[in-house]
This record gives sequence, C-alpha cells and structure tokens, in this order.
Amino acid sequence: MRTPHRISNDRVPFDGWQEESVPEQPAGAPGRYASPYDELADLDGDRRADNPLDDVLHEDPAYRDDEEWSPPDHRSRGRRRFGSLSLAVKGVVAVLVLTAFLALADRWAVLYAEHRAAQQLKKELKLTAAPEVEIQGFPFLTQLADRRVDELKVTVPDVAADRITLAKVQATAQDVRIEGDGLTGISGATVDRMQGEVLLSFADLNRELGASQVTFNGHGDNRVLARGTLPVAGHDLKVRADATIQRLGASGISTDIDNMSLAIGDLATYRPGTGADQGLHLTPKSVARLTAETDKARRMLSIPAIVHRVGVPASAVRQAERSDDKLSELTGSPRFVKKVMGMNLIDIAMDNPWLLQKLGIDPRLLDGLTELTRPELADRLSLAFQLPRLPGDHGYVRLRDVKVEKGGIRVDLSGAGLSVGG
Repeated sequence: MRTPHRISNDRVPFDGWQEESVPEQPAGAPGRYASPYDELADLDGDRRADNPLDDVLHEDPAYRDDEEWSPPDHRSRGRRRFGSLSLAVKGVVAVLVLTAFLALADRWAVLYAEHRAAQQLKKELKLTAAPEVEIQGFPFLTQLADRRVDELKVTVPDVAADRITLAKVQATAQDVRIEGDGLTGISGATVDRMQGEVLLSFADLNRELGASQVTFNGHGDNRVLARGTLPVAGHDLKVRADATIQRLGASGISTDIDNMSLAIGDLATYRPGTGADQGLHLTPKSVARLTAETDKARRMLSIPAIVHRVGVPASAVRQAERSDDKLSELTGSPRFVKKVMGMNLIDIAMDNPWLLQKLGIDPRLLDGLTELTRPELADRLSLAFQLPRLPGDHGYVRLRDVKVEKGGIRVDLSGAGLSVGG
C-alpha cells in the first residue's frame, strides 16, 4: 500500500529565481511564507478603513434634527407660481374661467327651458308622452333677455290621428316670442313662422291594421297598394285594393279606394258594389270545371235565371239536355263562357244554394260577403286622417304637399301665428 503524499506549505525557491527578501518573522513563527488568504483579509481591512460611505451610513451622534417632518406645501408653491404671472396672463385666465361658468349656466338654462316647453306642449296637445324640444342658437341667455328665440325644433312621435297613428310630426319654429318674466316665469310663446312634415309609416299601418293582415306599399307619387287577407265567415279571403292619396282641405288626407276584390281561392272573386263588374263572379278555371262535367252543366242550364242572363235560346237548351255533343258545343263556346263569367251569382246563389256547393264554395260566405259593403271595406283599408287640433285660437297650420314614398306617406306643412300657453 502506497504512502500518501503530503503537500507542504513551504515554498522552495526554484533554481534560477532571484530570491526576494523576506521580511523578518516574529520570534517563534515558522519559517514559511504567509497564506494568500491572510493577505486578502488585510487588503479588505484597509478598504474598510478608507470606505467613504461610512460617513453617510453611520449617524454622527453629535448631529440630531429635533424638528418633525412635514409634507411639502404644494399650494403655497402654486400661489407663488400664480403670483409670478403677469397681469395680462392673469386676466386671460380669469376671462377663460368666467366664460366656462357662463357657458355652463347657458346650457343649464337651455335644458330647463326645453323641459318646460315639452311639458307645456304635452299638456295642450294631450299627448301620452312629452315631445322632444330643441332650442337652437347660442348663447341662449341673450335670447332670453331679448324675449325672442331664433329657432325651435319640436318632434312629436306617435300622434293619434283618427283611426291611425302618425309615426312622427316634426316642426321647426322661427322667431318665437317668449311671454313672461325671467327663466322660471315663462308663461307661453308665440310662433311667427313654422315649417314641418308629417310621416305616416307603412310599417306602423301594417301593425295597427294587422287584424285584417293587410300590408301597404307605395306605388308612384300618390298611390298605395293594399295586399293581404281578410277574414270573412271563418275564411281568409285574399284582398286587393288600390288607394289614391290626396290632400283634404287644409289639415287632412283622404284616400279613394278602388279596384277592391276578395278572392275565394281560384273559384270566384267578390267585388263589393252594385255595378255590372261587381258582385260574385266565377273565375275562368271554375267555368271550365263547370262546363267539363255534363251533370253540372245541365243543372246550371236548368236554372232559368242563368239561361236568361246567358242569352241561350230555349231550343238550344232542349237540344243540350238530350245530347252530350250539343251540350258540349253550347257550353264550350267562347261566348257562353264569357257570359257565365260575367254573371253576378249573389242573387242566383241565394235562390239556388246548391250551385255554390257544386262549385266548392261554402254557402256561408254568401251572407258574409253581402254584409261586407263597399263603404265598409273601403273604411277598413282607408288611410285618411286629420291633424290633431293645435293649441291656441290664433294662427294656422296647413298641409302643402302629399307624397307617397317607399316607407310611408310624407306630408309637408306650414303655419304662422301659433301660440302656446299664455
């Protein structure tokens, strides 16, 4: 077993080195070089002795501050800065602050006046909700001092007009004279001139008249098409009508309804009225179906009223009764088909209800159709209205122009000398 080597701390000078002088060691110290770690410790001690931070980190017991700490006074600093400004700059700042306060007071006065005006219009027009009032022009306080407002806009939604509701009434009043003292003492106003418009929305009409499930659409400048269904005697009949829109007097709109018709499937068409082309008439499809079946055709010829209205000679009827060829020749002629389609089946069907049954028409419809007169049907489809009465006994409002647009009926209006409150 090898003997382990031991490393000696003694330095043996290498041959050829110049031996340096070694400081004299104290008595009793071993004859060897000092440890390098001891040298590093001595250097660190020297640095600590000369460390400049010791003066900062170690408080001098001879120095103490007996005063308490207090936060800096920034307000005094701001006052000192403001005091250092020139008089001109101070004047500009004061003017800006005063202007801001005046603008804020002006806007508050406008809001207050608009609210008072809206509540007054709601009361006098008997509206369910207050209208929107917007006072134009700035500043308002100077207008108030002059007791005159340059321009005032009013928007009233959902105005009841007879059986329909106007979607929006919008008016712009100019040169409005204010009555009363001060802001809180305003008692009324007088309008010198006014312009506005009325909108009757088709979407609103479709909802309001939705019991009949009829929709309205614009067609040209003054025509409205009504299409949909109408319940009659438990059946939904297809309804068609055209309405012509025109001005009625100074404050109303009238509608002339024409081309009204109710379709009973593809069997018959009912047009209310007593004219030659009105009443209950068979469609070409129903006539073709009727004449194609010999038993139905012979039963139809057995009714004297039909034979008389069609204008068939008695001899031709007798021949058709005995011969299918003669019957087909008679009922298949264009003249016969045209005459049958031109007949009003109302009075004929009342005496011969089986005729409607043979055609596939519910006889109960006959009573419902006869009760549905032309004026009643026209009233259901009418879009006529009158503007509500405006407050005050002075002035006027007139309808100027009526125009049918895609979304509804738009009416321009003008007025003057109107008064509110007072």
